[in-house]
Amino acid sequence: MEATELLPPVEIVTASWKPVIEPAACQQIATGDFDPKKHIDYEPPSKIHTMKDINFPESIGVSPVAVSEPFRLFTTEAIHRMRAEVLSQEVWDNCQYSSNLAQCQLRGFAAKYAPFVYDTWKNPETLSIISKIAGVELVTEMDFEIAHINISVKSERQRAEEMQAFVDKKATEEDEGIAGCPWEDDKPIVDWHTDSYPFVCVTMLSDCTNMIGGETALRTGNGDIVKVRGPQMGCAVVLQGRYIEHQALRALGTTERITMVTSFRPRSPSLPDDTVLTTVRPISDLSELYSQYGEYRLEILEERIRKQLRTLRENKRVGKKVDIKALKTFIYEQEQFLSHMNKEMVEEDLVTKGNIDDSHLLASGQGDGGDGGNVKRKRQQ
Repeated sequence: MEATELLPPVEIVTASWKPVIEPAACQQIATGDFDPKKHIDYEPPSKIHTMKDINFPESIGVSPVAVSEPFRLFTTEAIHRMRAEVLSQEVWDNCQYSSNLAQCQLRGFAAKYAPFVYDTWKNPETLSIISKIAGVELVTEMDFEIAHINISVKSERQRAEEMQAFVDKKATEEDEGIAGCPWEDDKPIVDWHTDSYPFVCVTMLSDCTNMIGGETALRTGNGDIVKVRGPQMGCAVVLQGRYIEHQALRALGTTERITMVTSFRPRSPSLPDDTVLTTVRPISDLSELYSQYGEYRLEILEERIRKQLRTLRENKRVGKKVDIKALKTFIYEQEQFLSHMNKEMVEEDLVTKGNIDDSHLLASGQGDGGDGGNVKRKRQQ
């Protein structure tokens, strides 16, 4: 695979526009609740790549799984229903964000404005499919992070001009026997980043029939760059994106590329929660984000404390001595857990809207894990 250079941050653009996006091919969008028998069309991925496959130690992360090949997940009807909700005027008016990583994003809308989308990702069958591919039982991270949308659009004229420039560049390189920087690396849709959350499922909402490019580039454990084929409409990719730097590469041959990114974390409170808010604080309603983040983290802490309390009571009942070392280790780990929460919940007046720094990148050496350690630490067994 061809390597790409780490791109400098682009100028922050505040999106205050709604791009012209072609309506769904069908004239009448169906109605009714999400029904997995009707709306899921699952075909397992042809291959699931492990962390070891891309040169990371097998112990990093919450699962041995790194990324799947694209797989079919939803029916065409389901995608049309999703598009109708995602591209509604209410969502555009109330849930649009922009940053130096991506110019047009829609966030935090599912619970209020998109009941079909919300129910899709909360459905036990959907969760079971994603968990099976990920190699660990998962739940949605929090409601605010259900169906984050990345959008790249262009006019028909821009599409044609880009295609012509691509053809001309390719012909020149073939004639002169040279190879420049790959065109798709020039202006990525979403620049290099690690996700704030352990796992994501990226679903394609656009027709990619004539698309060239649009892959996801991954930085491997030894620094090489590999590319994962982009999904077709209704298809998805599962990625352990908290632990792998990646970017969404530019696509040609189409006027739109709309992807839906839903974030997940382990269901078990015993597993590490390496969630950070670095890449989402500047593009979120902080009151809602912090409320949901605080609630689920405190629920994890509650479950851990209840489990520890049961152990103490059971040991006392059967006359066993307290394992002081183990108890102190538990207390220290929860102190680290709370300290990390406090660090992530930055006061609103200290957050610059749209400005995401590089502390989320593994190369920066600043990516702390959610249980107090560096993100590149071993999974608990």
